[in-house]
Amino acid sequence: MNWGRMPAMRKSTFHCVVLAAACLATAAHAQNSASGSTKTTYKWVDEKGVVHYGDSVPAEYSQREQRQLNSQGVEVGRKQAEMTPAEAAAFAAKQKEELERKNHDLFLMSTYPSVKEIEDVRNARLDQVNGQITAAEAYIASLSTRVDGLKQRSMQFAPYNTKPGARRMPDDLAEEMVRALSELRTQNSALDTRRKERDVVTAQFDADIRRFKELRTSAAARLNEASRPKKQ
Repeated sequence: MNWGRMPAMRKSTFHCVVLAAACLATAAHAQNSASGSTKTTYKWVDEKGVVHYGDSVPAEYSQREQRQLNSQGVEVGRKQAEMTPAEAAAFAAKQKEELERKNHDLFLMSTYPSVKEIEDVRNARLDQVNGQITAAEAYIASLSTRVDGLKQRSMQFAPYNTKPGARRMPDDLAEEMVRALSELRTQNSALDTRRKERDVVTAQFDADIRRFKELRTSAAARLNEASRPKKQ
């Protein structure tokens, strides 16, 4: 045996023992950290608005909104509060409305390159509706003249003519009067519908133009923000 190498061997053995202990300690710490990171804390609010934290949610609050937090306090999950049928219907309607709004925003931005393009489409639609209104007004004027003439003719006959011995109104005149008055009512109703349609078209395109401007302004602001040099 070489007694002269004993101190060096003892020193090497000591270093190995220290290294092994350090490795075991590191592994234990990692295991404890991993175990702690999987621990879930629940957060909920009671009927008085007080916020609570705990390892589990009491049964009386199980139907309320709950949030799950990890060991660092970061939200990792959420359970929505249970809703009544009326609340669920209102929530679904709101979600549908939001989706429709997003789809319409996408339609505006992908369809029109400028406000002028929207105005051109609006004007074309209004020209079409106004043309229908003008035609309806002309037809109604013609019908009104016809009805006035039929009324003048009917004044010669009973019951409009109250003179003794006045003849009864002929059946064909009475039928023509009924048809003309019915057609006049129908056309006036259609004209009212066309005028309301014109108002709706105007309001819709005005809203689209406002929204388009908002979207373009927002997009420009994001672009400017992205192009700015980052502060060091």
